[in-house]
Amino acid sequence: MNEGASPGEEKQELKFKRVVLQDQNKPENMIQRQQVIRLTYLITAVDLTCLFMQIGLIPYLAKNLGLDSVGFGYLQTTFGVLQLLGGPIFGRFADQFGTRAALTLSCLSGSAFFLLLSISTSVPLLFLSRIPSVFMHGLPGAQMVITDLTSPAERADALGKLGLCFGIGVIIGSCLGGTLSTKFGIYFPSYVALVASLISATIVMTCIPAHTKPKSDGQATQQSTLQSGSVFNLKEILRLLKLPGVKEVFLIKILSGLPTGFFLIMFSIISMNFFGLEAAHTGYLMAYFGVLQMVVQGLVIGRLTSRFTERTLLMLSVFVFSGVGIAMALMTHVIHYCIIALPMVFALCTMGIITDSILTKAVPPSDTGAMLGICASVPPLTRTLGPTIGGVLYKVFGVPAFGYLQLVINIALFLYILKNKIPLKEEKVQ
Repeated sequence: MNEGASPGEEKQELKFKRVVLQDQNKPENMIQRQQVIRLTYLITAVDLTCLFMQIGLIPYLAKNLGLDSVGFGYLQTTFGVLQLLGGPIFGRFADQFGTRAALTLSCLSGSAFFLLLSISTSVPLLFLSRIPSVFMHGLPGAQMVITDLTSPAERADALGKLGLCFGIGVIIGSCLGGTLSTKFGIYFPSYVALVASLISATIVMTCIPAHTKPKSDGQATQQSTLQSGSVFNLKEILRLLKLPGVKEVFLIKILSGLPTGFFLIMFSIISMNFFGLEAAHTGYLMAYFGVLQMVVQGLVIGRLTSRFTERTLLMLSVFVFSGVGIAMALMTHVIHYCIIALPMVFALCTMGIITDSILTKAVPPSDTGAMLGICASVPPLTRTLGPTIGGVLYKVFGVPAFGYLQLVINIALFLYILKNKIPLKEEKVQ
């Protein structure tokens, strides 16, 4: 139980868990849940494919429109800030109106994004196309569906399988975007992504249940209390961070991978200046990184969560991050990076999935969407701060600075976790 909870709240939480388990163990419900989960994986793969079709093309489109490197940095920062602000709001929206409404909002926002991008014939229109991205949270939306439809024991494994969708999106999206733009023009991938997003929105509206959260008397009370506030209520969002065990895990989630995130943000420049690679070789490395992520999240983490507690995996992630920091500080050749990439991806994926699992268990079931929305703000935060802080680190101290910073932060986090009871409840995920 959460520390600081009253006996009445503990009884209510136990009652809710019993109702959830009884409901989920019915054969007809188990079959329906699996169908919805598989469909969610498919929608996520399509959503990420559409997104990565554009990511590789936007620099060329910006250059064609006369945007210099500084202006392109502003464009990327705009995208990051909008995603950062939209994540918690999107999570609250999902809790109040259901995951079907949230996923529909994400798909329609993506459609608006690709529509505006397809008519971006000037720099102002290109910046305008960023605005719908505030609600483009397909991956967090999928996490919300899976969190609602899985028991705590199944959750980390099911969330990990979303890594397969991410890998598919990176590989197919990058290849398809380049091929379509070469054959049919730079705007053509936007047309394809627009149609795919509209199809996804139709599938969501017709096949995803309006509300995926299990129903119980306890949850109904919590839900009515939650819905008394606005979707944009900052106090309700901050309230979750004040719950026992939430703030500590969330800070670990942010800090542990922050230096590596800065390194990856600067990777295109580092690969060119430090490793001396051409653009094509950089693309191969990014694809290699995507494949590793797909394998680790989809095939490795599920097996680990069935054998070890969340605390053990949390400490293992921080320990591996420390080792990655030492290796990054000593790295001098691209072959070194190819070797380092495996433990780097392992630590990033394990930390992300385990902290998401811990945090969704630490809040009331009616608030899991808002919590996942807050978690979804971490990557945009890195993308927002990365170009500035990463640029300074690289320019002033060089590539080893990322490694040393990674090492120092994660040694401190390892000692902190070792000294404190994090998470508050130590259990095997499966």
